[in-house]
Amino acid sequence: MAQNLYISGAERGSGKSVIVLAMMEYFSGHAGKVGFFRPVTHSGEQHDKLTHLITHRYQIDSAYEDLYGCTSDIARQLIAENHYNELLKRILEKYRRLQTQYDRVLCVGSDYSSTSAALEFDFNADVANNLGCIIMPVVRGFGRNNREIQEATTGFLKSLQERHCKILATVINGVARSQFDDLKSQFGDSLPSTTPVYLVPEEAALTRPTIGDVAHSIDARVIHGESDSLNREITHYTVAAMQVPDFLDHIEEGCLVITPGDRADIILACLMSHPSTACPQIAGLLLTGGLKPDPQLEKLLGGLDKPPFAVLSVVDDTFTTAMKVNPISGELTPENERKMALALGIVEANVPMPELEQLLASEHRTRVTPIMFEYELVQRAKIQTQHIVLPEGSEERILRAAEILTLRGVAKLTLLGDIDEIQQKIQALGLRLESVEIIDPLHSALREQYADSYFNLRRHKNIVRDMALDTMADASYFGTMMVHHGQANGMVSGAVHTTQHTIRPAFEIIKTRPGTAIVSSVFFMCLEDRVLVYGDCAVNPDPDAQQLADIAVSSADTARLFGVEPRIAMLSYSTGASGKGTAVDKVREATQIAKELRPDIMIEGPIQYDAAIDAGVARTKLPESQVAGNATVFIFPDLNTGNNTYKAVQRSAGAVAIGPVLQGLNKPVNDLSRGCTVTDIVNTVAITAVQAQAEDAP
Repeated sequence: MAQNLYISGAERGSGKSVIVLAMMEYFSGHAGKVGFFRPVTHSGEQHDKLTHLITHRYQIDSAYEDLYGCTSDIARQLIAENHYNELLKRILEKYRRLQTQYDRVLCVGSDYSSTSAALEFDFNADVANNLGCIIMPVVRGFGRNNREIQEATTGFLKSLQERHCKILATVINGVARSQFDDLKSQFGDSLPSTTPVYLVPEEAALTRPTIGDVAHSIDARVIHGESDSLNREITHYTVAAMQVPDFLDHIEEGCLVITPGDRADIILACLMSHPSTACPQIAGLLLTGGLKPDPQLEKLLGGLDKPPFAVLSVVDDTFTTAMKVNPISGELTPENERKMALALGIVEANVPMPELEQLLASEHRTRVTPIMFEYELVQRAKIQTQHIVLPEGSEERILRAAEILTLRGVAKLTLLGDIDEIQQKIQALGLRLESVEIIDPLHSALREQYADSYFNLRRHKNIVRDMALDTMADASYFGTMMVHHGQANGMVSGAVHTTQHTIRPAFEIIKTRPGTAIVSSVFFMCLEDRVLVYGDCAVNPDPDAQQLADIAVSSADTARLFGVEPRIAMLSYSTGASGKGTAVDKVREATQIAKELRPDIMIEGPIQYDAAIDAGVARTKLPESQVAGNATVFIFPDLNTGNNTYKAVQRSAGAVAIGPVLQGLNKPVNDLSRGCTVTDIVNTVAITAVQAQAEDAP
């Protein structure tokens, strides 16, 4: 059993949630099936906020009652009745029950909501010891100078050591960047090297509330607004009690405007300010007094295709409302993917996870789960940053994915399209994409150079220079030429365009890698407990035996590149020597060719899907096979079979299908489904980056 970790705040307001999120992300990529446990949860809440965040993001399917030891009311009652040990026993019993269901459990201490912080500190130390966990304290750095931080940290560590807690490391969260160097030096001189201290910088965007935070905190009703608009960050509050001309002088970027619900003039001014380039973009509008806008104004708001910002309503008066919203701080929620990406990026950049891995890992990982796969994908992409071009730069999903990729440091990105249009969309969506390059192929200085290259590559197909120049105005061709010229390492497209529109330029310009017969594809099928590789489900309609063998070899290399040990099943309607016919003979011949090409890879075929995936069936049909029952790479005989099978598994088994991932090109270009999600785009860009790293490897 792996060593489990207990994260505890040293005091109220330590911001341990961001550390918990980062450690859960790490565990999910290294520790198999990961559980989550809190010794005490608040009474009367169906879910405490942190538990809700973690269970939602990491798909922990245990009942909520199994994820905590007891409620705060019961804990207080047992302590008041002098049954403290009984409290610890109850917590331990529920923890052990949960522990049997997971390979590792992340435990998170109490929130310091009681009247005595000292009692909560003692409680967290006792719980960590009784659960047999290593503890990692989180100390508050916000609003403290170096001396105050050092005193708080050393005092907390001394108290933990006196209680015989085993300490993994200490995280000081929210340190002003101007204090970093001096503080690191001070801790290096004052603490033993066996007690690492990590500093995480203060990030204002993490503490800023969103419109959704405000709505939840003051029980506001959402009159208009979609989920995306509720994730808008609020930089400050503006009470609109003046006339419109004066009010417009007080609008600032990211402000929440608070005004009575009958101020139609202010409401209309806010609506007009949004499309105006002369006005900053407000975060939202909060209407007070329980007053509704006039019916005509309600009709106007309801007729908007997509409201530019959220409109909230409360029954309190303006002054009371302003007093209520002022102390609200930002929270991590599962709906706010961009804030989670920002939090993860900051912690991962300052807390060296490999050091923690050496201290925590006690068992060799034997399987790859979907969360492990996605975690490793992002981490591998970050090792050697690659430049990925996204031709569909004005598409909202692309822009949202680009922000997550940038915040996580996954890849350097270039967006293609009309610069003004893209920048306006970025501003309207409230995204942080300052570091992302934007190129308009139509007006780029590179267009002439790329036209010359395309003309030379395709003149044998009767392409003339003017046609080549026109072709380079197309974003897919322009992006492919960027990859061809080494000005980008890879390309991802297809959220709007067809597969042919994405891959045809690659066939014409980048072409097939030497030694590879054809370009093919795989899907990574993320099932509940493992990741399988399916090929080819997207490119080749009816490959012959030689091509099928080539698909198998390419798929094996792709699987290994992404951490899946290849055991190849060459699928057919017959297993072994039992079947006859043209289709099964093709698979039999392809299997033999693949074995000759790559004797180092385990390959079995022809084999039926059930014999390849199910150990019980395999014992009956192919008892001597090393692949049967244990296959990880499934090669389908034709596109019809492969495409239908992957979709059936995806929909019926609830699998996440990542792909198609193209293989066999000289440089990586990957296609998206037009129904892709933001997460799909993030994963595909990370895959493309890892492929590009492999291309650069000696």
